[in-house]
Amino acid sequence: MNREKKIETESVDAVDTPPRARVTPEFERKRDYLAGFLAGEKDEEPKGGAGSDLQASVVEALKSIYDPEIPVDIYELGLIYGVDISEDGDATITMTLTTPHCPVAESLPNEVELRAMSVPGIRDAVVNLVWDPPWDPTKMSDEARLELGML
Repeated sequence: MNREKKIETESVDAVDTPPRARVTPEFERKRDYLAGFLAGEKDEEPKGGAGSDLQASVVEALKSIYDPEIPVDIYELGLIYGVDISEDGDATITMTLTTPHCPVAESLPNEVELRAMSVPGIRDAVVNLVWDPPWDPTKMSDEARLELGML
C-alpha cells in the first residue's frame, strides 16, 4: 500500500503538429433539410477562389463579429488583413488584434474560425494571427471612423 510509484518522463525537442480534421467530399452539408427536400434539387455550393461569392460570404460572416470594447465589427475595424479561399473551399484568414494584450486575444481568433466554417461551401478554416504590420486607427474603414466619430 505504501509502495512508491515511479514516474518516467521523456524529454523531447519538438512535437509534430497533429493533422487537421478535414471535411471530405463525401460529406454534404445541408443548409435546410426541408427546403432541399421539398425543392427536390440540390443547391450548388459556391465555388472558391479570389473574388468569388464564397469569399464574399465569408467576409459577410466576419462582419457579424463585433469588438467587445468598440461598437464596430472586426472587418470594418481593420483587424482582418486578408481572406483567401482555395478552390477546395479552404479559408485562410489573416488577422491581428488592436493590441497584444487585448482581452479577447484567446477567444476572438477561435470565433473567427468558427464563423468562417459556418459558411456553406467552406471545408476548413485557418486563422493566422499576425502582429506585423501592427494595427493602428488608419486601418479602419470610413464607416468605422464615422461610427466612432473620428471623421
